[in-house]
This record gives sequence, structure tokens and C-alpha cells, in this order.
Amino acid sequence: MDAVKTKFSIKDLENLSGVKAHTIRIWEKRYELLAPERTDTNIRTYDIKSLQKLLNITLLYKNGYKISKIAQIPEDKIHILVREIATEKNIHNQALNSFKLSMLNFDYSLFYSTYNKLLAEKSFRKIFYDTFIPLLNELGVLWHTQTINPAHEHFISSLIKQKIILNTERIQSLEKSNNSKTFVLYLPENEIHEIGLLYLNYELQLKGYHTIYLGQTIPIDSLTNVHTFFPELHFISYFTVTPTEDKLEDYLDDFDKFIGFDNNHLWLLGYQSKHIKNVKNYKNLKVFKSIIDLVEEI
Repeated sequence: MDAVKTKFSIKDLENLSGVKAHTIRIWEKRYELLAPERTDTNIRTYDIKSLQKLLNITLLYKNGYKISKIAQIPEDKIHILVREIATEKNIHNQALNSFKLSMLNFDYSLFYSTYNKLLAEKSFRKIFYDTFIPLLNELGVLWHTQTINPAHEHFISSLIKQKIILNTERIQSLEKSNNSKTFVLYLPENEIHEIGLLYLNYELQLKGYHTIYLGQTIPIDSLTNVHTFFPELHFISYFTVTPTEDKLEDYLDDFDKFIGFDNNHLWLLGYQSKHIKNVKNYKNLKVFKSIIDLVEEI
């Protein structure tokens, strides 16, 4: 696993804050808002405190504070002002910044305190759609730009998964009120990205459906064991990394061979699923663009 990142480039700050590197340089030069260290070749580097300060400055700036006024605020007062303006209007942006700082600092307490503040204002469903999905989308960008490494991603992802599982557990023991469908949720072999699948299990449980959650990296032939108990099933899966585009048709043919599309349904999401050609050739196959689209279907 890569070493944990403690120094950040100006490009990292741009990716994490949304403020262009050119603007950050101007703020440094004109207002001395940040004081980066410099390498022997005069390249700027920033520590975690500089990143935290920039995220707080960004929140103030987006809420109408002029940068010249922010520059006059004592450094130890900036975070106090940020808390004071964390109203319903901007709690979303503040929460995103706090979760990112929690991730970068490996700070459990900051994650839980931020989540609990959101929970005082919103339902878990609202938090997931309004905050966790945008956060996860940002993580994808930060990953591809190498701003964060596997340790960061795994830390924050595990905490989000904990919250989904906790909320699912609260409703799982309730008597099922909708017997029209049984859903089997699984990921194909070598697929481990399960946050979306976990959340769909929560939504289905919330709507009173019977679900069978199998989780990560399940071979197709293993699904036959479930199929023997139920004459008709709705399978839901995420194709994020696998099967790759050149293997999609083979996968669907294997699904038809082992499970059969005649009496069973396969609902798919994820990056790879958009590459499926001729969806209509497979009876009872549906591809959804987002969690929201699938939830509307049920």
C-alpha cells in the first residue's frame, strides 16, 4: 500500500478545494493566506493544516465573504466563523469539506461529529443522496488525479459502509410488507466496490421487499444455489470494474446458461454496464444509469 500522504502539491489543493491553482497563488501573494514550504527546485508543498485552512477559506468565500476581509480574520478565529455560518444553506459544503479532512487525517471523531450534525437536520436517505454520493464522486476524481491513495479511500469508504449497514440493520428485522419480488444483490467475481449495492439493499428493505445480500466477488454458478429456492428472482449487480467490455457478452450468456432470463431478471448498474450492446436481445435485462433510476423502478 502507498505511504500515507502528508504533503500536498498546489494541484492537490485545487482538486480538493475546487479553487484554481492560479487563484491560490494570488491569495498567497496578495493576502498571505497560505505559507507553503518550497523544495530545492522552488516547488510549493503544503501540509494538512494549510489544506484545512484553505477549505475553510473556500467555504467563507462561497458564502459571500470577500477574500480581502477573510485575510484580516485571525487564523484561530476562521474555524469558529465557519462553524457559526454552518446553517441549512451551506451545511452540505461544510460537510463535504469535513469528510475530506476526516479522510486525509484518518480522523474518526471528525467523521462521526459531521455525520451526527447532518443527521440532526436530515434523514439518512437525504444524507446519502445529498452528501455521500457527491463525496464518492469526488473521491473518484481525487483517485484518478493521485491526490489520495488507497489508504484514504478505504478509510472513508469503510465508515460510509458502516452507516449503511447500521441503518439497514434497524429495518431488517421488520416483517416484509411487499412480497411481489425477491431481490438477490451480488457483485461479480473480482468486483469489490459495494457501497452502491449496500445502499440499494437498504432501499429495498425500507420498501418492505425480501432481499438476499450476497456481497462481493460471487461466481455465476454460485447463484444457482439461491435460484433453487425461488421460482423467480430479481438479481441486482454493479459492474464497476468487471466484467470488462470485451467480456460482457460472455458474462450475460453464462448468466442465461446458469440462471436463465426467461423467469429471472438481471438489473445492472456501474461503469462497465453502459458498454452492453443490444440490451433488448436479453429478456428481462435492464441497465440503469444511477441508483436513483433503479429506486424509482421499484
